[in-house]
Amino acid sequence: MDQNKKTILKNFSPIKILIPVFLGLGATAWLFIKDDKLDDLKGITEANWWWLSAALLVLVIRDLGYMYRIRSLTDKFLSWRNSLDVIMLWEFASAITPSVVGGTTIATIVLNKEGIPLGKSLAYVMLTAVLDNMFFILAAPIALLATQGEVFPDFGLSAADVNALKTAFYVSYSLIAVYTFVMIYALFVRPRAFKWILLKLTGIKFLRKWRVNAFQHGNEIVWASQQLRGKDFNYWARAIISTIFVWSARYFLLNCLIAAFTDVTLSEHMLIISRNLIFWIVMLVAITPGGAGIVEMAFPSFFGLFLGRFSNIVVVLYRLITYYPYLVLGSIFLPRWIAKVFGRQAVEDEVKV
Repeated sequence: MDQNKKTILKNFSPIKILIPVFLGLGATAWLFIKDDKLDDLKGITEANWWWLSAALLVLVIRDLGYMYRIRSLTDKFLSWRNSLDVIMLWEFASAITPSVVGGTTIATIVLNKEGIPLGKSLAYVMLTAVLDNMFFILAAPIALLATQGEVFPDFGLSAADVNALKTAFYVSYSLIAVYTFVMIYALFVRPRAFKWILLKLTGIKFLRKWRVNAFQHGNEIVWASQQLRGKDFNYWARAIISTIFVWSARYFLLNCLIAAFTDVTLSEHMLIISRNLIFWIVMLVAITPGGAGIVEMAFPSFFGLFLGRFSNIVVVLYRLITYYPYLVLGSIFLPRWIAKVFGRQAVEDEVKV
């Protein structure tokens, strides 16, 4: 069997889809049961349906933005239809893998099977990771300064919990920053020097078992770097602007959901966006697939101040809109895509896994 096919079937196995579903539903159920808040579900009848519709519209706009970005990064090699396949499968992979992993391996294979050479596929996936992380790195300090410390929640938390949350944020932010600047150095400054460093490090006795992987990763960096050389100003402008657009849309979706249940001032909208940014950075190191369970548990502390009794219902809606649909859509897109790039027999293999 084709190694790429094996990787796809292994990563998209039914058990990997069911794990985040059970984790998320279990955490959601606990939120309602622990304080006997099942009646909170009735709060959906008090929602402003215009704001709920706006949330769905923002979601569609965000995904169109992702499609535009990947199409622009590939110099329009991908059609809009193929871009839809790529984004749906990428989101699907992200939903069933820990946030720190993010489905990058699958994304590289998907792009490669769409007809993009491996070096370019690696380059585009690495570039999206760098762009996304740079957005966090630059936006987080702005959020901290703009909110003057209010960005860290204290709703329902003890002083020790708040300090632990701040520590988690600074650790996550530092790890993201270090990783991103190393990737920038490797991709755009000295790719061969980076490969040499990897090989030197894995020459140390207790690191030698990773030497083959280091050699492979070093080659991937060199290939990716070669593909990104010579891109013009318009290419980078589209990449940066589309990244800002999609992440802004991702964050504003939550503003729409909160505004559907409570009146939100302009300053509160800005605080919600800032908290969402910090919330997202903390969740990036979540060890569960798609942050399942952890997001549901942490959400009330970050946004309960704005929502009160509607906190639990909004986290349910938030995950129903932004997470579970991609599990469903991915399950629909995956068999069709496998049939397209591997043949019908691969679909039968995928069903048997």
